[in-house]
Amino acid sequence: MSEFIQLHMLVSYPPSNLNRDDLGRPKTAMMGGVQRLRVSSQSLKRAWRTSDIFANTLAGHLGIRTKEMGTLIYRSLTSGVSLAEILQGNRDAPVAFKPVAEDKARKWAAEIASGFGKLKAGEGALEIEQLAHFSPEEIAAIDALIAKQAATGTDPDDNDKMLLMERHTAADIAMFGRMLAASPIYNTEAAVQVSHAVTVHSVAVEDDYFTAVDDLNLGDEDMGAGHLGETEFASGLFYLYVCVNRDLLHKNLGNDEALTGAALRALVEAAAKVAPTGKQNSFASRAYASYLLAEKGCQQPRSLSVAYLKPLQDNDLLGSAIRALKETHDKMDAVYGNCSDACCEMNAYAGEGTLQEVLNFVAGQHA
Repeated sequence: MSEFIQLHMLVSYPPSNLNRDDLGRPKTAMMGGVQRLRVSSQSLKRAWRTSDIFANTLAGHLGIRTKEMGTLIYRSLTSGVSLAEILQGNRDAPVAFKPVAEDKARKWAAEIASGFGKLKAGEGALEIEQLAHFSPEEIAAIDALIAKQAATGTDPDDNDKMLLMERHTAADIAMFGRMLAASPIYNTEAAVQVSHAVTVHSVAVEDDYFTAVDDLNLGDEDMGAGHLGETEFASGLFYLYVCVNRDLLHKNLGNDEALTGAALRALVEAAAKVAPTGKQNSFASRAYASYLLAEKGCQQPRSLSVAYLKPLQDNDLLGSAIRALKETHDKMDAVYGNCSDACCEMNAYAGEGTLQEVLNFVAGQHA
């Protein structure tokens, strides 16, 4: 049986617009017959995956998701600068090999990129149609092939272009998965499931009417503002649920125990500390988790969102939300039996437990 790690989090955001719909409004959802504020799982996962926490904890074990690898390969071939230097944005990178003629570089770049997905229509197209997530090992293999072709001047053969890898050390791919429609054998099943975060109470989205003043308008002739605008926002206390199949994560990372532990630490720390970036300059709505309950065990996972099916209305909203979560957890255990083997709690509201204790708990030795 697989071992699961489950996270139950409460995070309070002040007025914000962290995750917008197609009209620019904060995303919402109906739950328990009332409107709740919502932050999509896609928004949360991208914020975590691109955070400094991931970059520092998992340095060398993060992939790159892009449609533009063909264009980057072309730039490398025509400039003589390695692909790794280009991806790092190093403008002063030294020339690593003799640049290739533009026509040959475009041909080779298209051939190499097409191994990761179907190229877009159009003569000379280098972008692929679908976002592809490249592991560090695949990027290194592309870089080695670029250098080889530049040195030999010969077209890459079919064996050269076999750059996709079933096994790699990209922790973000191992956690959140990869889907390659043209090469399904190289797909990676996600080991981490993330819910949409929803508020534990009903929410009304509000309008912010704002103006911007022209600094050179002295008001001699025109007292009006230089710009009028309107944006929408809301605030709330969110419940977020994350489920990790630890055994699958371990397998996806080539059974590397140390890397699995580092990935779990990065995931939990980012989930507790990192907010989506939407409208941050306008609202500065950054927040840490106020409450975090982590569970481990081989039992079938379950969310505790039912604790908030009836929207909370207490003045002590955070205290009520924590009590509701704990009561629901205990009642689930009472009727189903223990739903986990062990728990670890961090409660900033009560000043109990620490994030470090939770990180040690989730990254413990695999049973």
